[in-house]
Amino acid sequence: MRILFIGCVESSYILLNELINQGFEICGVVTKKESKFNSDFCDLTSLCVSNNIEYFYSENSRDNDTFEFIQSKAPDIIYCFGWSYLLSEDIISIPKLGAVGFHPAKLPHNKGRHPLIWALVLGLESTASSFFMIDEKADNGDIVSQVEIPIDLKDDAKSLYNKVMQVAKNQVVQITQSFSEGSITYVKQNPDEGNIWRKRSKSDGKIDFRMSSLGIYNLVRGLTEPYVGAHVEYNGCDYKVWSAEIVDQSENNYKNLEPGKVLSVYSTKSFIVKTGDGLIKILESDEIDLRAGDYL
Repeated sequence: MRILFIGCVESSYILLNELINQGFEICGVVTKKESKFNSDFCDLTSLCVSNNIEYFYSENSRDNDTFEFIQSKAPDIIYCFGWSYLLSEDIISIPKLGAVGFHPAKLPHNKGRHPLIWALVLGLESTASSFFMIDEKADNGDIVSQVEIPIDLKDDAKSLYNKVMQVAKNQVVQITQSFSEGSITYVKQNPDEGNIWRKRSKSDGKIDFRMSSLGIYNLVRGLTEPYVGAHVEYNGCDYKVWSAEIVDQSENNYKNLEPGKVLSVYSTKSFIVKTGDGLIKILESDEIDLRAGDYL
C-alpha cells in the first residue's frame, strides 16, 4: 500500500518515522520549509533524504503544485498528521482509500485547535488519540481508531504529548495493517455531539493572579514546552512562566492579602505569589527582578 504523508510538526516526524521503521511504503511526503505559527514545527526532509523518499515543500496543500505532486505519486492512501490546513476535495479524492487524519482528543468531543493545551488548561482528566477519515470539515469523518488516555494532575504539555505519541505510534501501525488487509472498521461520529475548541490568543496565556491557584497551575502546565509558555505582565513587559506548583497553606491564613502580591522571592526565576484562593510558587520563569511585597 502506497502512503502519501503530509505533516510539519513533531508528531508528524514521530509517526512518519514509525511507519518507515515498520517497513511501510511511503511514496512521497508533503511538508513545510518553515512555519511561523507551529511552535512544535519539524521539517521532515531529513527522514526523507535518509530513506530516499521524494518530498515537496507546500504552503497550504491546496495549491495546484501540491495537487500535482500528490497525484503524480499515485498513492493508495493519504496520511495527514500535523497539518494546519484542510485538504481540498480534489486531493482527498486522489487515493482510492481516502485520507486519514490524527487528532489527540476524544472525538466527536473537543474538535478544533490546540487539543492538548485546552485539555490541560481546562483540567480534564482524560483525552484520547483519534485517527479518522478526512472529509470537508475539520476532525469530522469516521473514526478508524481511538484510544482513551488518562491525564494525571502532574502531567504537563510535554509529558502528555509523549503519552499520546506512544499510543499513536501503535495505532498508526495497526490501522496501516488493517487498511492493507482490507479489514479496517469505521465508526461514524454523531453530528449532534461534541464541541469545537477555538484558536487560542496571546491573552489566553496571560496569568491573572485573581485566578485560582489550580487555574494558574493548569494554564502554566498546558502552555509549557513544546508550546509558547504562559506569561505574567510586570512593568509593561511579558515574562514567560514554564513551571509552577500549588503551595500548601494549611498552617497559614492569607485571606487578607490581595491577589498578585509577591510573598517570597527565591531567585530571579522563582517566587511565591498570592492567588485568588491561595498561593502558588513559580518554579521557573524568565528572569524578573522582584522583591517581596511587589505586585504582579
